[in-house]
Amino acid sequence: MAELIHLGDIAISVTRKDVKNVHLSVHPPDGRVTLVAPMTTRIDVARAYAITRIGWIRQQKVRFSKQAREAPRQFKGRETHYLWGRRHLLRLTERDEKPTIKVDHRTIHLQVRPGAEAEQRARIMHEWHLGLLHDAIPELIRKWEARIGVKVRGYFLQRMKTKWGSCNPQRGTIRINTELVKKPRDMLEYVIVHEMIHVIEPKHTKAFFQHLDRLYPNWSVVRAELNELPLSAESWPRRQEGG
Repeated sequence: MAELIHLGDIAISVTRKDVKNVHLSVHPPDGRVTLVAPMTTRIDVARAYAITRIGWIRQQKVRFSKQAREAPRQFKGRETHYLWGRRHLLRLTERDEKPTIKVDHRTIHLQVRPGAEAEQRARIMHEWHLGLLHDAIPELIRKWEARIGVKVRGYFLQRMKTKWGSCNPQRGTIRINTELVKKPRDMLEYVIVHEMIHVIEPKHTKAFFQHLDRLYPNWSVVRAELNELPLSAESWPRRQEGG
């Protein structure tokens, strides 16, 4: 069961795991704070560490409260949608034919059957996004398998609220947030590289970051840019600081 540390109006949930260092995280969208500590760490030591980071915690809370968020989409004409980091306008047409989606320059042409409701239009768009990701991800995995020296046995796509990706090292699989189809392609590549390294280094150890620095030197810049982009109405990234 998690313990709680109270620093004024800030509550921090403390969890003990088999880790070497303390990891302090502020989670969107409401600024929930968690601290993961080694099993032997006393609660007063964890509290002392949290106090040293109180300024950073408050800064992250303010940033989340001010960060731009996308309004929920209705999937109607002239609505703004993002694809691979570029802003597009949606053009909606109704025709009694199989739904289709085409892109030219900065316009996404969505054709649906007459009377299709917003939920149906959203599902068509989501399936299209999945197809785009399935087209892009295998090539990126193949590119990095030889460079990293790992074999990915499979990948999954999922809408996630707090992570851009995850890894199951035992199974050799990675999971990618479907929201990345809306972000620049280099951000998708960074997340894939990050999760693939976890196949050989399951935790954020010194060795993990050594691999990341060697293989993807500008990873911190890409991650910072990813975390500065507008948040989706349904999915939020996570900021974490290790100590």
